[in-house]
Amino acid sequence: MVGEVKKHVISENETLLDIARWYDLGYNQIILANPKYDPWIPPPGKEAVIPTQYVLPSVKTGLVVNLAEMRLYFFTREGNKKIVYTAPIGIGTDGKLTELGIYTIVRKRKNPPWHVPESIRKEEPDLPEVVPPGPNNPLGTRALYLSRGSYMIHGTNKPWGIGRRVSHGCMRLYPEDIEALYPLVPVGTPVTVIYEPYKLGVKDNKIYLQVFPDFENKVASSFAEIMRLANILKKEQGGKIILYWMEIRKYLENKDGIPHIVGEIRGIPPAKN
Repeated sequence: MVGEVKKHVISENETLLDIARWYDLGYNQIILANPKYDPWIPPPGKEAVIPTQYVLPSVKTGLVVNLAEMRLYFFTREGNKKIVYTAPIGIGTDGKLTELGIYTIVRKRKNPPWHVPESIRKEEPDLPEVVPPGPNNPLGTRALYLSRGSYMIHGTNKPWGIGRRVSHGCMRLYPEDIEALYPLVPVGTPVTVIYEPYKLGVKDNKIYLQVFPDFENKVASSFAEIMRLANILKKEQGGKIILYWMEIRKYLENKDGIPHIVGEIRGIPPAKN
């Protein structure tokens, strides 16, 4: 578990998309957490929920992209401290989702030209073969090239697409996020692309559930998935897992992207000196 849930008082002429970018959230996150508000005309003076608390994904090495969450995590070290950076992403449209698996960053480039794939030019024949760097380049100012296919992690010239399914398979970040991430990620960094709409985490012996929509319908049984995750927690943490199934049912229905307490761990053995 990292971060915390916050509140934000909505200002005049402020959209939920403005608020999302300010707090480094994607469109999906701010909408799921505030379903009663019109994203373009939210009520001034009211509070918006800011879901900046995260259950970490199952993989905690290098770059991890959780497509279901539309979020990227970068696990690294600064001295003896473990550090995790996280940022929202835009992902592939229906039928063009990034293939799950393990990749590697094979090269990096500032102000990259976009060599338009033939498949995209067939869809948009007015596009040139190469789009030079500049405001019309959808790659933005930085690109990290992956080891398979033509996938990249890159910036964007359309920031309102972050937290949406908008790409042909690449993963887009806000301009400020790719510029911050770019110098931290060396060539050779592993990139694990996963699809985890449900995540269980532990903080202060409390079990938290974070749920996102399963838009690819990959989870056959929500409750079986929760049991699988709980068994993993038991192996990692020890002790006795207690789950509050009425709470779990509620959050599986709501899918608000916010971590909620759904259980506890009892009888964890004391740490050894």
